[in-house]
Order: sequence, then C-alpha cells, then structure tokens
Amino acid sequence: MDEWQTAQWLPGPPQAQKGRGAVSNLQGRHEVHGREQFDDGWDHGDDEPRVFKTHVTDEMAKSILTRNSSPDIPFNVSLNPYRGCEHGCIYCFARPSHSYLGMSPGLDFETRIVAKVNAAELLRQELAKPSYVPESIALGVNTDAYQPCERSLKITRRVLEVLHECDHPVGLITKSSLIERDIDLLSDMAAKRLASAAITITTLDGDIARTLEPRAAAPARRLRTIRTLTDAGIPVGVSIAPIIPFVTEPDIERVIEAACEAGALHVNYIVLRLPWEVNPLFQQWLEAHFPDRAQRVMNRIRDMRGGKDYQAEFGKRMHGEGVWADLIKQRVEKTVRKLGLERRMIRFRQLDAGRFRRPLSVPAVATKGNGQLDLF
Repeated sequence: MDEWQTAQWLPGPPQAQKGRGAVSNLQGRHEVHGREQFDDGWDHGDDEPRVFKTHVTDEMAKSILTRNSSPDIPFNVSLNPYRGCEHGCIYCFARPSHSYLGMSPGLDFETRIVAKVNAAELLRQELAKPSYVPESIALGVNTDAYQPCERSLKITRRVLEVLHECDHPVGLITKSSLIERDIDLLSDMAAKRLASAAITITTLDGDIARTLEPRAAAPARRLRTIRTLTDAGIPVGVSIAPIIPFVTEPDIERVIEAACEAGALHVNYIVLRLPWEVNPLFQQWLEAHFPDRAQRVMNRIRDMRGGKDYQAEFGKRMHGEGVWADLIKQRVEKTVRKLGLERRMIRFRQLDAGRFRRPLSVPAVATKGNGQLDLF
C-alpha cells in the first residue's frame, strides 16, 4: 500500500481502539474514490485486537510560518513542526487537514505523522529576510509541538533555539509535560518577556481523558507542569478546550480551581467545534464510549450552534451562542472572579517584539525530498 494512502481498513461497525482516539479511518472529503464497508463473511471469528503503530515520515518543508487574519484568534503567525498528532484527541480541529495529504482524518491522523525536519533552518531563513517584521509566533497550534516523537526528533527544541538566539517572542500551547525539557530556554526568554505558555486541560477525570486524549499527559501531570513552569518564572495560562456538554462541561469550575492553585495566570475556553470530518468522527467516538448520553450531547451542541452541528462564523465558532453558551461563559467568569484570577491576568503582559535581532548566520536550506538545495 502506498505510504500516503489510508493506512488501515476496519471492517464492521466502528469500535474503540486501545490507545487511540478515533474509532475508524473515516474517508477524507478530498478522496476521488469512495469506499463502503461490506461484510463478506471472511472476518467472522477474528477477535484478535488490531494494533495501530505510529509511523513518522520526514518532510522537507518549503515554508514554515503560517499567517492568518481571523478576528477570534489572538495571534497572527504560527509555526507547526508536525502534521498529524499522536495524542489522538478526538475533538482536534486539525484532523481534516490530513485529508489534503490523501490520508484519513481518523486513525491516520494519529498514526501517520509528518515531521518537518528542516523547520529550524527555514525559520532562520525567514527571520533573516530584510522584510521580516517580528511579532509573537504561536508554536504548536494545529498539532502539539511536544507530541511523543518530539522526544527523539527535537524539532521543536531546535526551533526554540533559533527564537532564543534572535530574542524573538513565542507563545506555546501543549498537553505534554515534555515542555519541561526546554525550561532552560523558556525561562531565560520569559525573563525578557519573550515567552509564555498555555497548558490545555479539558477535564480532571482520568478515565475520560484516556479516551478523549489517549496519548496526552494525564490531567494531574499537566497540573504539575503548570506548577513547574510557573516556578521557573514562565507565565502560564490554562486552556479549557474544548468544553463538551455532559462530558467535560461538569468539570469547568474544578479545572479552573486546580489550575489556579498550580499557578496559572489566566483562563481561556473554547466550546466543542465540529468542522468537516471532526463531526462524524466525534459522533462515532460518542457512540463507542458514551452511548447512554450521545444524543443528549449532540442536542446540547446544536442548542449552542443555532440548531446545527457546527457554525464556522467568526465570533460564534469559539464560544457558541444561546442560553447554554451564555451559561458556560457565566460559569467561567464567575469562577475567575471568585479565585481572584483577574488580578493575576494583569501580570500576563504582552510579549516584547522590540528586542528582536536577525540571525547572524543563515545556512542554505534543503527543501527537496532528495536533499537537493534550492538555487534561489
């Protein structure tokens, strides 16, 4: 089978896969040929559990910085060292991006990882351009920059070394305790108002987290990471994303309280988003893990999305609208006031882009699959 085709075919109804978030390899919307499951009788009696191994493919990227003009995203520039994410969060809004690669947004997204191995070199080249205007770079927004393969590949580490060398501001968001590895760089940058971090915590329930985000750090471990970063002088916030009605929603206050106790300076939240293929994948997950409340969850989501499964409009897509969306907002704001987090937020100052200095050396960057260098 071609490396870029769907990695696995799952006969029969979708079933929970141990250590994985998606329960199927749903066909991507850009595929030319359609496929349907058909029981030909040959698979009966095969009760052996399927093993879905992770495959990491190196990519020589052509560019590394992504720019957006969305009014409801608090950054303009982002950098993602990886495509796909082994954390396997079923709700990940980046899943549909795997369709562009000819792979499934389902199990392929969390088992077929693409690593941009020349990310640091491309970044150095970008920062050296006379036309480059520095502003904070959001690192690891689409997929987690500290997912398991980063432990050995160290692409994120090399990117941070370039930013550290150039005194360039960076904001990170992750579910992984691996960020603690880079405290030496981040602490020094934070002292110059050049670095901040956000740790995503959806729930404090370990059992739910194991199915929702199967290969991310446990909730208690993420709280320890907030404390560790805070003690190192790195400003940290907590991202409650996403809030899923009747699944993670009951934990809103507990997550904020625990993060506050761990040292978090601010709180951000996002209501569950179901763009493109995330919608059927999430509903399959619901039926596999929470069949008793699946319909209630979807009904409440539709209440906050104008009767639809999802609204993509700016100003609505992050927090939803209607009575239930307003109640969630009130619960977050009330807890923030109760804990005095508003006073802490004042200390969470904007990062400083005024210290930026261009890199002293800019080596040639390989961007072709065969390692050949670009002439221009």
